Amino acid sequence: MPRKTAILLINLGTPDSPSVKDVRKYLTQFLNDPRVIDLSWIKRKLLVNGIIVPLRAPKSAKEYARLWKLNNGVSPLMEHGINLKNKLQKLYPENVTVELAMRYGNPSIPDVLAKMQKENYDSIVVVPLYPHYASSSTGTVVEEVMNVIGKWWTIPDIKIVGQFYDHPAFIKAFVEVSKKYHPENYDHILFSYHGLPERHVDKVYFDAKPCADHNCEHEITKENKFCYKAACYETTRLLAKELGISIDKCSTSFQSRLGRDPWIKPYTDHTLEDLAKKGYKNLLVFSPAFVADCLETLIEIGHEYKEQYIEHGGENLQLVESLNSNDVWVDALKEILASYL
Repeated sequence: MPRKTAILLINLGTPDSPSVKDVRKYLTQFLNDPRVIDLSWIKRKLLVNGIIVPLRAPKSAKEYARLWKLNNGVSPLMEHGINLKNKLQKLYPENVTVELAMRYGNPSIPDVLAKMQKENYDSIVVVPLYPHYASSSTGTVVEEVMNVIGKWWTIPDIKIVGQFYDHPAFIKAFVEVSKKYHPENYDHILFSYHGLPERHVDKVYFDAKPCADHNCEHEITKENKFCYKAACYETTRLLAKELGISIDKCSTSFQSRLGRDPWIKPYTDHTLEDLAKKGYKNLLVFSPAFVADCLETLIEIGHEYKEQYIEHGGENLQLVESLNSNDVWVDALKEILASYL
């Protein structure tokens, strides 16, 4: 009898709708995660439930409504997640089943795993859809999955796909998606990654030295291999090499910061302003931290940052879409999964 295997794809999540009620529910779950806002329980509750969510939910609801409208009335992250699951399923035999869950919102990890438990799989391969490790992304997915499965009486073989930012298939997939824009014709290329508080990357290290003391902008070492910042800079170098473009023509930056604490620098909005003022008129922007388009890519970069760039003297900002459910990404993901099956 062939072994029954499940592949569980997990992404961040999305509100059920762009209504204020659903956005509030989503943000409350998301921002109360101690791996996302790593403060004491009481400080986090007061900050998130008393300040951030009440103030942010109405504004975010408008942004999500704008995002839904751009994507024919549905969440792009959800749409691409479902399409990715369905396309990947077609590449496997009957004894391999592909499922999709979201860390926050629906379909939830507990609900999907409850369904999977009844199927009595021999093994489950968990795939956090984050190219780079961060405690607030991959870390919280793994913790939630293990919390649920750990309560099962019979626990199957569990394999977890770690960060894959340096996998040749992932790099080639992003390059393939970008080819139609002819990257070589742009004045400059910006690689914008989701940001993290500096204290999150500082916690990666056991030598009591902060991230700033580990040369993360220039190399991957045995000490910084799980540092999000180091992995992002390495991704830029790998993509530039595969694109055949000099690294001097590229910049790396970090977006989507929240609150007053220092986040990883340089900030994308500051970088865009500097590039515009330096006379770069045509800019191509990649966002390789996201495998599916979402609020941070289509709205933040595609609209807000684009307007800012033009206001400061730029003329054209072109966003390279995420991998989404593109066939090259489906094939790349199958290649990434090969050693786990």
